Amino acid sequence: MINIHRPATINSARITEVKKNRRQGAASDDEVEFYEIKKQSFDLATGLNLFDDERLIRAREAMILAVQIFNSAAFRFKTEVFSVLANIAWTYLLHEFYERGKVKIVKKDGHAFSLSQMLERPDCPLSNGVKNNLRSLKIIRDEVEHKMLGRSDVKWLGLFQACCLNFDAAMCKLFGEQLTLARELSFALHFDRMNVEQLSFLHKYEIPPHIEAVDARVNGKLSEHELADLEYQFRVIYTMDSASRSRSHFEFVRPGSDEGRDIRNVLVKHKIADDLYPHKPGAVVRLVTQRSGKTFTSHNHTQAWRLFKVRPRKGQSRPENTKREFCIYHRAHGDYTYSNRWIDHLVGHVNDSERFAAIKSVTI
Repeated sequence: MINIHRPATINSARITEVKKNRRQGAASDDEVEFYEIKKQSFDLATGLNLFDDERLIRAREAMILAVQIFNSAAFRFKTEVFSVLANIAWTYLLHEFYERGKVKIVKKDGHAFSLSQMLERPDCPLSNGVKNNLRSLKIIRDEVEHKMLGRSDVKWLGLFQACCLNFDAAMCKLFGEQLTLARELSFALHFDRMNVEQLSFLHKYEIPPHIEAVDARVNGKLSEHELADLEYQFRVIYTMDSASRSRSHFEFVRPGSDEGRDIRNVLVKHKIADDLYPHKPGAVVRLVTQRSGKTFTSHNHTQAWRLFKVRPRKGQSRPENTKREFCIYHRAHGDYTYSNRWIDHLVGHVNDSERFAAIKSVTI
């Protein structure tokens, strides 16, 4: 029996019992040597072992490298390196998740599941916001093979920051809080404070057309609600507090914390109803017909809002009881207008013959 740098955990009677067991073979010198090496290969902070937890070790190191290189003033190859290394980090993390769940990650062709394939599995443990973030990261990573994206670093900071926070949260949730990267990583430090003019300049920074095209692909398929998801894209709200120059600073708050939720609830940008719900019923019918290429009538529209219970029927006592993502009631002139999400929702159903038939079957 071998015990390394810790009090004995097996009493002498047990040791004698093992020695007398004729079916118990003696370990070879190589087996003893490997056992000693393995027992000395635990990381005391995380509890990970180089031989048992290699994927998790590599996943953490890949993300640490991605952040350190991105934060370093010595490198200009930031977007490219981050997108590649972050993709590797997430791939190792999900491979380990499926391996521990007894799911074979190596396919018949000898290749392991790609990150994209794991994101589309119904048993993927990640939320939709995290998945959307990683799908966008893949688009950026794929473009690295064909274009130089060196002037895009400022463009996707929110995506990259969310990717880091999501990775740490997933690592801790799936494998234990002791694996957090908080000990190894911190915010990048600057030798000068950024003022409002500098922040404004960053938003006016001229981005080359090919990078703008990639950005359009990254965000183009997502709804306004999905783009606003903090797991998809990290955002920081700056408030103008009265303070001396020597005491001015930025304060970062985790989005999921109680304080973060309170701040988000208070500091939201409100839009007037005409901006959020710009479409009258006639416009809805016209736009759905144009986008779907199929005939969609006012009668179909009535069938649709009744099927999905988007608004009350005429004459109801509470006309304002609508599904707010799709529709709003205007008390001042007694009618309803509809959102872009309602248009998208209808187009998706009209383009599917079975779902469109379900709309048409509603009795008015």
